[in-house]
Amino acid sequence: MRKAVLLNAPIARAVALMGHTDTLCIGDAGLPIPAGPERIDLAVTQGLPAFLDVLEATTGELFVERVTVAEELRDTQPALYEQIRNLLAALQDLQGNTIAIDHVPHETFKVQTARSRAVVRTGDVTPYANIILHSGVTFG
Repeated sequence: MRKAVLLNAPIARAVALMGHTDTLCIGDAGLPIPAGPERIDLAVTQGLPAFLDVLEATTGELFVERVTVAEELRDTQPALYEQIRNLLAALQDLQGNTIAIDHVPHETFKVQTARSRAVVRTGDVTPYANIILHSGVTFG
């Protein structure tokens, strides 16, 4: 059994296959998933698993260089947005880098998910609880 925090095999596999600038999307239960990326469906019931729990476990494995979120998340879900910023701040300290946050319209965000290596669907039903993680490198 792996010693790492992330026990979900499909997510761990997707992270292991990522190179610099590859992306992984974590989304709420309603985010449309395009045909291209691998679909990793974790949704069990409304709210389970929660978006933040999946994000925290995934960033325990992935070196994050930057993230993309919808402007609507920042504008309509300020408490969740602040929780994400706090998680990223702690991750920056752990990784020793600065993690940029890109804000795009939700429609643009949905288009960008098509370039992700995988899209992880959570059971979260909070509107705009979606993020694209951009992989960095642990050296240099």
